[in-house]
Amino acid sequence: MTFEKLRFEREGRVALITLNRPEAQNAIDRALNAELHTVWEQFARDDGLDVAVLTGAGRAFCAGADLADYIPQFLDGDMLAVRANVPTGLGGITRGQHRLAKPVIGAVNGWALAGGFELALACDIRLAAEGAKFGSYEIHRGFHHGDGGIVRMVQSIGVARTMDIVLTGRDVTAAEALSMGLVSHVVAAEMLLPTAMELAGRIASKSQVAIRSAKETILEVAGRTLDDALRLEALYGYSSGDVREVKRQLEKFFAKSGMGKT
Repeated sequence: MTFEKLRFEREGRVALITLNRPEAQNAIDRALNAELHTVWEQFARDDGLDVAVLTGAGRAFCAGADLADYIPQFLDGDMLAVRANVPTGLGGITRGQHRLAKPVIGAVNGWALAGGFELALACDIRLAAEGAKFGSYEIHRGFHHGDGGIVRMVQSIGVARTMDIVLTGRDVTAAEALSMGLVSHVVAAEMLLPTAMELAGRIASKSQVAIRSAKETILEVAGRTLDDALRLEALYGYSSGDVREVKRQLEKFFAKSGMGKT
């Protein structure tokens, strides 16, 4: 895959996708947005890839939507332009391609602002470099998140913390993001990509039938009532197994433990 504004690399069954507009802090213009939609489509279809790692070139992960190129199409447009945007969203996986079955790991190497914060939130697992920062900067420009930022923050950290971050537009450090559950790991900058790629490889080594069913289940049960969530977990969990893999793992377990099959 060849792109102008992002880099695509393969390492085994892992795709490394790098936003590559460092001169613009990897802000998403219309061209980069189109390339992101394309790369997620191709990643989804590629049977040789199981996990993606998303990061940014240079000092930033992503500074959000390009204010000079992406945003004016809606300011100067009409309601039909807004309506046409609803099925697609910024960066693909924020909305429209958010049902991607394969896991995506966000390696947040620097600033993740506004739409860049939303893009990070759309990743299934987030790691951050020690110097990374997050911010809902839209409020400084007279609007607010429209590509999943509020929805995913409410699901991840609750209403009160979402209110604090969105209404103030303040910076959130990597350490604070870790403390509130916005990211899973914070590592030294030089260890960010090695850690993300190692994690991706670990996921890719598992049964992908089970991995994709687990991701689907987690997304489906979020926000549901307890009874609905338990029913869906049972339905997906007991129908998710790769039978040959389950048998192989059970045989290994019994052989290692010395227990007989009962």
